[in-house]
Amino acid sequence: MLKKVFMAPDPGRIRLRFAARAVLGIGSAVVVCGLAGHSLTGMITGGLAALLALFTVTDATVRGQAVTTGLLPAAGLPVLAAAALLQDQPVARDLAFLAVVGLGVYARRWGPRGHSLGVFAFMTYFAAQFLHPDTAQLPELCVSVLLSVGTAAAVRFGLWCYERRLPPAVVPAPPGGTGLARITTRQAVQATAGSGFALLVGQLVSGERWYWAVGASWWVFVNTTSRGETLVRGFRRVLGTVVGAALALLVAVPAHGDGPVTALVVAVSVFGIFYTAAVSYTWMMLWVTVLAAMLYGLLGVLTPALLGLRMVETGVGALGAALAVVFVLPVSTHSVTDAWIQRALRCVHACTAQTAARLAGTPDADPAPTVTELEQLLARVRLSVAPLVHPLNPMLGRKRRARRVLALLDDCAREIRGLVAVAADPEASHDARLAAACWRVEAAVEALTGGRDIVVRTAPPATEPALAHLHSLERALAELSTPLRTPPGSPLVGT
Repeated sequence: MLKKVFMAPDPGRIRLRFAARAVLGIGSAVVVCGLAGHSLTGMITGGLAALLALFTVTDATVRGQAVTTGLLPAAGLPVLAAAALLQDQPVARDLAFLAVVGLGVYARRWGPRGHSLGVFAFMTYFAAQFLHPDTAQLPELCVSVLLSVGTAAAVRFGLWCYERRLPPAVVPAPPGGTGLARITTRQAVQATAGSGFALLVGQLVSGERWYWAVGASWWVFVNTTSRGETLVRGFRRVLGTVVGAALALLVAVPAHGDGPVTALVVAVSVFGIFYTAAVSYTWMMLWVTVLAAMLYGLLGVLTPALLGLRMVETGVGALGAALAVVFVLPVSTHSVTDAWIQRALRCVHACTAQTAARLAGTPDADPAPTVTELEQLLARVRLSVAPLVHPLNPMLGRKRRARRVLALLDDCAREIRGLVAVAADPEASHDARLAAACWRVEAAVEALTGGRDIVVRTAPPATEPALAHLHSLERALAELSTPLRTPPGSPLVGT
């Protein structure tokens, strides 16, 4: 696991820059709140707002990211006010919390911006449950949010805007539909049901820290789509929390809220959250748990018993999410994975067509954006297939087929990258053989997505790099037809 996290590829040092910028942005926000004379509660609120502004905003363009960041307070401040006003009214407080959960998940139908605003609203309400602000503190906390989001934005879009030098990130939207056929709608219902279970059982476990269970249930649904994905994410959340709590016993409890030590560990934890988020949810949750423990140490309430309670409440939340995805409007892994694979294959088609046009001399043909989209789609396929390739999955046949599909899709991506690199060479030429090979690749994709057989022509070894990549791509697509077209009684990725 250590090798997976710290030796994982990091092209362009994107994860490293992401994490380093987060430490700078969040640290700056906390300092600004401190200089403004805010209390410890206000500084914690501001730090959380900055963290969310830097972590959750994932629009495809820098301008879109700036707009979403500017809208975050509009989503968070009304929720913060409601949480403060309802502190002494448990029933209304709980119902409002569940409403925020459902609306926060439902907002994902509007893409990355809706997702970011939903997460910010939920986390603002969640933070109010452990900070217990009263109405007299509201002005200070609102100013803390505004100052911190502004500071984070200044760092992200002014001081360190590395996105301006990168191609726009493509964030694939979830499969569509209408009504209850829309996955985001089904997830909103599931998340509300799972959080309702977590809220009730969490309060039976602890009348004071019940919100941990609701938070655990909510975050299990973030960035997941199908039943299998959610179950695997719940397992990883519990594992990360348990390991993180053990680490906190060694670090956070002995620190006793010591200022310099806490600042150092919090900075390391923030870096760890941002650096590991893209490669390991378990590791991210480990750092989240350590960060939370350090903050509770600052508040003077951290004990080993509190860490034990956090593990129990996390288990309750994960259980609530698991029950919801299994029994409430379940979304099968098979249907979701098939949709992502179909989109990835169509993207291969688009990449090939753009590359062929580039080789033919079309001046405005640019395959680079479609290659970026293909990488994002393949990452989404891996996430969707994760339940099948998980070590605890007992269905060995399906596991083998899933691994075969992933390997062949990776082969396709490798050949596409090589083909695009050749096409970028101004000396690269286009001849009839390249045109025929591109046509065969496009026909193979159409056959795969249409459920037809692929006929691969036996071709002599190619010496031209572009032709060699196209022949290898055609073979990989042909080999994909076997695992993708398994009998209905033995689906590739059914759960």
